[in-house]
Formats: sequence, structure tokens, C-alpha cells
Amino acid sequence: MTGLIAFRPSAPKLWEPILSPVVGAITGLTTAATGVFVIPAVPYLQAIGFERKSSCKRSGFPSPSRPWPRHSMSSGLQFAMARDSFVALVLACMGMWLGQAIRLRMSSTTFQRWFFAGLLLLGLYLMVQSVV
Repeated sequence: MTGLIAFRPSAPKLWEPILSPVVGAITGLTTAATGVFVIPAVPYLQAIGFERKSSCKRSGFPSPSRPWPRHSMSSGLQFAMARDSFVALVLACMGMWLGQAIRLRMSSTTFQRWFFAGLLLLGLYLMVQSVV
């Protein structure tokens, strides 16, 4: 949301050694619970001044597959699971390639607005799906 309203968070360089482990721990817990590495890492990376290219490569995007399979982990690797993972990986790589091609042709501000609008829509979609 901060990217959509052009709010630029900032963190003093002096606090970076203290804030980085705290933000990393909170991000790790959030990622473990949701499978998404965005909050609070992306706003923090913006606050410490990472460039668009650097922060985009470091920010995580929701995985096209579920963080945990629906079946028991003890059942071993099955062909269908391997096939689905391979297809998801190919699609993710294609999406990253396409996203990079688009990102390189946009201004930084335009890219950030579209990126954050997409994340906002994804969040709204996930909220609606959790209620339905």
C-alpha cells in the first residue's frame, strides 16, 4: 500500500544492524506461516535504500504452488507431484522473465505502482478465498 501512495519509509543507517535481524526473524515467521516473503521485508528493503533492481530480485513472490502438499510427506515423491512442481517452476521462470522484460522498459515509479497494485489485488483475492 505504501508504494501505491508514494510513501517512502526510511530507516537510519545506524539502526540497520539492530533492525535487520528483527525484520529477518519476523519475515521468516511470516514466510513459514504463509509461504509469502513480502511483509515486512519489502518495506524494510525500501527503507534502507535498495535500488529497484536489487529489491525486486530479493523480494519473494507468492509461489504458484501450495507451501505444503495436501498429502502426507511420508508418501514420497509421486509422478503427479513432480510433474506439477516442474510445470509450476517453468511458469514461474517464464513469469520472472516476462516481468523483468517489462520492468526494464518502465520507469521506477510506474513499475512500483503496478507491482504494489498487483500485491494488493493478490492480498484481496486471498482474503476473499479464505472467507469463501
